[in-house]
Amino acid sequence: MADRSPLIVAAATPLTGGGEGLDEGAIWPMVSFLVERGADGIFACGTTGEGILLSGEERRRAAVIFRAALHGDLIVHCGAQTTAETVALAAHAAEIGADAVAVIPPPYFPLDVPALSAHLLAAAAACGPLPFYIYCFTARSGYPVPIEVIELVRQGASNLAGLKVSESPFERVAPYLELGLPVFVGSEPLIPPAMARGAHGAVSGLAAAFPEVVRAALDTPSAGAEATLGDLRAAMEAQPFIASVKHVLARRGLPVREEMRAPMRPLSPDESARLDAALARLDVEVAA
Repeated sequence: MADRSPLIVAAATPLTGGGEGLDEGAIWPMVSFLVERGADGIFACGTTGEGILLSGEERRRAAVIFRAALHGDLIVHCGAQTTAETVALAAHAAEIGADAVAVIPPPYFPLDVPALSAHLLAAAAACGPLPFYIYCFTARSGYPVPIEVIELVRQGASNLAGLKVSESPFERVAPYLELGLPVFVGSEPLIPPAMARGAHGAVSGLAAAFPEVVRAALDTPSAGAEATLGDLRAAMEAQPFIASVKHVLARRGLPVREEMRAPMRPLSPDESARLDAALARLDVEVAA
């Protein structure tokens, strides 16, 4: 990681064919755009990257392209519904030279402490000695990662490197900051208070569209930066967030189509117009 607080961008996954296929060629200029504007690395195939909706083969192919396009740090999200698929994705990330692996708990079935610990330990073993991060995001997994699970993984996996914590409000982030592990914050408005409490950096979906705004908040965390991030995140979330990211990337001159993997959908014309108006009021750069 860089000497500054690292910004890892939770990147979108460019799609084509009505959202049915990877747009491999669009990954390269998108990565260059993100790095030029302050990204230290990429978090590939995560929530913003629609990773859980892609096939295993698509996720592996996307990871290969991101690795080829990126000279910075590449964290590959390998969370999947089954342990077998998660292990296969984690092993592949290690094989292609990723810098780290992250895994969110499998959604749908809420796993208890023994089951979730075993799942995460299997993933960590599959990518070892590559650094392994536990991805905590109750709103997507459907249940939180208990502190007990993290301690069990720390005891059993020598490559546990830290946590990606996308919880909110701050009271739900604070317990993870007390574990003595590096924590990457996922909720952008919480970056300033989390950095003040010892967070390591950010893994940001908002930075997939506005890397320079999140970079500035990391470099100079303040109440003003917190307000800016909150207003911008609210504007992007007033309609489907990932579709908003792709809309902004297209407006910023990137060859990223506004196509989503079903059942996700692109923005409607009315939603696009409302987003553009909201961003104009916030006076953020969106021109090509």
